[in-house]
Amino acid sequence: MVNGESDLDALLRHLSPRLNDGRFVYAQVQGDLPPGIAPIVTVREPEGLTVVIPQHEADDCGLAYDFVAAWITLEVHSALDAVGLTAAVSQALSVAGISANVVAGFTHDHIFVPYNSAARAMRALQDLAVEDR
Repeated sequence: MVNGESDLDALLRHLSPRLNDGRFVYAQVQGDLPPGIAPIVTVREPEGLTVVIPQHEADDCGLAYDFVAAWITLEVHSALDAVGLTAAVSQALSVAGISANVVAGFTHDHIFVPYNSAARAMRALQDLAVEDR
């Protein structure tokens, strides 16, 4: 397996944000996952299991949510111990007035932004990658 990139300049140069199709929501589940749920992200907290799922799955199962998001994947293969990528991405989105919920996968970082801000978020991230070149 190839190690991920840890150099911040290289990470930003190769950021390659990709907007995934669909609308995604954060919902909380008590106990077992309802049938038909295929979470993209799960986080276990004392209050319950938080799941990030396609909006239609939440609707089909009657799960409550109040945040509808777009999902952006940073295609750069980032190391889990890389320093500064989350801060740089969060700063760029903050300057654009866009909230960001960042999740690290083994290979890529994923950002959930308000659905109606997806296009502006993509521009901000593309600009961040260009600024670093």
